[in-house]
Amino acid sequence: MIYESSYDSGRLPYKPDLARGYWSKSSDFIFTGISLAFRLDVFSMAWIVFTYAGCVSVILYIGALFLFVVPLFVMQSFLGQFSSSGFISAFRIAPLFKGIGYISLAVNLGVLTYYSVFAAVPLLYLIHSLRPTLPWSCEGIKHWSYNFTENEVRHLCHILSNDTLPPKKTYFWSVVHQIPSNLFLNSRFNHMKLFEPQSEGFYISWEVLLCTLLTWSLIAAIFYKCNSLEKLSTVLRYSIFTAIILLLIAVIRFALVPQNPWLSLFDFFLPSWDRQLESFASVGIFVISAFGAGWGTIISLASFNKFKTKITQNSWIVCFGQMLVFFCFGYIVYVTDIFYDEIREAYNSKEPDAWVYISKFWVLFLSTGSVMAEMSWSNLWCILYYAMLFLTALITISISLLSTLQSIFDEFEGYRTRKTEVSLIVIGLLGICSLYTCSNKGVFLHVIFSNDTVVTQTALNLLLFFVVLWVYGRVRFQRDLEFMLSQSFSTCKIYVLRFVSPLCLIALLLAAIFISVLYHYLGTTVVQIAALLFIVLPWLYVPGYMTYIMLQTTGTFKTRFKRCCRPMDWYPVELEDRQRYEQTMRNTDMTHQLHELEEETMT
Repeated sequence: MIYESSYDSGRLPYKPDLARGYWSKSSDFIFTGISLAFRLDVFSMAWIVFTYAGCVSVILYIGALFLFVVPLFVMQSFLGQFSSSGFISAFRIAPLFKGIGYISLAVNLGVLTYYSVFAAVPLLYLIHSLRPTLPWSCEGIKHWSYNFTENEVRHLCHILSNDTLPPKKTYFWSVVHQIPSNLFLNSRFNHMKLFEPQSEGFYISWEVLLCTLLTWSLIAAIFYKCNSLEKLSTVLRYSIFTAIILLLIAVIRFALVPQNPWLSLFDFFLPSWDRQLESFASVGIFVISAFGAGWGTIISLASFNKFKTKITQNSWIVCFGQMLVFFCFGYIVYVTDIFYDEIREAYNSKEPDAWVYISKFWVLFLSTGSVMAEMSWSNLWCILYYAMLFLTALITISISLLSTLQSIFDEFEGYRTRKTEVSLIVIGLLGICSLYTCSNKGVFLHVIFSNDTVVTQTALNLLLFFVVLWVYGRVRFQRDLEFMLSQSFSTCKIYVLRFVSPLCLIALLLAAIFISVLYHYLGTTVVQIAALLFIVLPWLYVPGYMTYIMLQTTGTFKTRFKRCCRPMDWYPVELEDRQRYEQTMRNTDMTHQLHELEEETMT
């Protein structure tokens, strides 16, 4: 017997969903993989810990690709493509660790409860960009900033109008100036201390609430109309292509903001030594986001590939495409920082004893608004830019939902006949849970949850290395991979996967834990409870499921443990591939047996 059936362990065998479908085009996996770089919450993870250092070092990023990003991408793609199942059922490769799949399910649902804020906020700004005068321009801010003026809030327009200096004093003084596009979001909540988690009071933005409901309504419409993978993959392909085109337009326009565009590009790709030291943290954040929101998305996306798809080549194409996307967004943030630094330095030079500070946060989503307000045809650029951000958020939510829902359908056979109903119910529940992010307490939720999910993702990736390369075994992994790809896979790469990549992930995990603990000191009680429910408690699934599956197996403890670690129903889904796999593995086993007999005869 080449593989063990679940019948031998007293459980029902896995029944593959032969109607789940494949990508309508082979390039759809590449497009959706590149779109995982649209996980833009990474640009808000570290706005307290450090300031962005422009472009991360290209050498550092490419080094990370070789050491663990591409190897991990290949491993997850192998699990999904070989088994043709999502991130829960793929752990048939070692059933004892199937609880990892349930952890992933909880993490993905937790991420989706807050990620809609990255669509609602750009949608809010997109709608207000249709006004004849931008509300966050110096002319438009006069109509809604009177509450802030009474509280003596200084903003960028005071600097631009030379109204920045208080009465002369005999000692050094400093003034903090806000950015109008940042203040505009505060005004929607009517709350000045929006991004201060310990602020008093509970405020709801009805405009953000409506935008959130509209976002989930669009998501529900997409999954209702595109009830097959072929339709959904076509919509995703054109949406991703449109988002990339809009991103390139935004990069070109922002490149013209500095007084010397060529110098800014040079500094971006070849920063000074101090900025290169700061870029180490940026490298870690960017490479984490290469695997998308939540965990297991790559496994589910690869499960829609044909069995013979060359995942190694595709993984490199996807990772380099993601790198270009990260650089584009990073350059927009870099130019935005330059824009405000030039204004600050110019006005600080007017008064030697004064120091003006411009408060920037959530730069990619908020602070860029005031930069575009100073451009010619500012309304047009705001419409295109916020449409791009809104579209990227819709794509990220849709892909994460596709991964999560397909994993549910693969694992629970009874839901396959009611895919549309189950999908709409899940979307509705996620929409209800996400309404908390429409309050001043919940809008900060994504900052803490993003860091928590980074910790969970890294820990799950470490467990995946252990399960595939140590429990399942490097020999069987290499054998299956070579059979699927019909090409050799060097043992040197296997050793990189077994030793080098886990060491890199351990270092990344320690850094992520440090940042996560730092953020939790800032969180409210509700945020701490939510993090406990979605991040900490799911880890009980691993030992809990181990205990459950071993109790269902007969024999001694050692026998039960070995049987639960062996792959069950682990074979290609398509009948032709399955027959070839059984024949190949049987011949391999026979060769080993003959080799052993020859050795015995010689002795």
